[in-house]
Amino acid sequence: MVDAVVFDLDGVLVDSEPVWEQVRRRYVADNGGRWQPDTQRRLMGMSTGEWARYLSGELGVRRTAEQVAADVVEQMVDRYASQVPLVPGADAVVRELAEHWPLGLASSSPPRLIQAALDAAGLTDTFAVTLSTENVPHGKPAPDVYLAVAERLGVDPSASVAVEDSSNGIRSAAAAGMRVIAVPHQQYPLDDDARARATTVIAAIGALSPGAVRAASGA
Repeated sequence: MVDAVVFDLDGVLVDSEPVWEQVRRRYVADNGGRWQPDTQRRLMGMSTGEWARYLSGELGVRRTAEQVAADVVEQMVDRYASQVPLVPGADAVVRELAEHWPLGLASSSPPRLIQAALDAAGLTDTFAVTLSTENVPHGKPAPDVYLAVAERLGVDPSASVAVEDSSNGIRSAAAAGMRVIAVPHQQYPLDDDARARATTVIAAIGALSPGAVRAASGA
């Protein structure tokens, strides 16, 4: 039985992970920091406060975490103003699933970027609940954002199916007790433990049909 479907945003509906990497990588270089081989993998799923502290502290950026967050988000807003990189076909998938279940959105993006992406896709009214990890105590891979979305939807997490692309996102949704359909990004392959926690792995968002959701739930 499925009571709700909860989507991640970055990497699932919006192909923004490469944009985030470009913006943050350049920001680190321009401000005296040093990008590490595992930096992008570690950043995926962090809340704004978490990644800003990571860039400021561990990567040695010569700015406070508050300055880092403000600067990087402003650069992302500028990038989104010219074009929001929507995943082809994702909007149609969301609308089809919305005909069957209430939808939630559990994103690590700040609220202003979530709104910009949904406005660009014409999906603002399709989600019953949207929530940023900025509004919960801990970002992904902690389960906080998925638990909070399920609570606001009025559903049991165990009767919900999450759609995620990243290892930390899969860990987050699985820790909340949800079944997880993984749609991994080609540039950012899943860690083995995260792949094992996914109920189903699909190659592209276009394969996310109502039948795939029911199959993932065991219904």
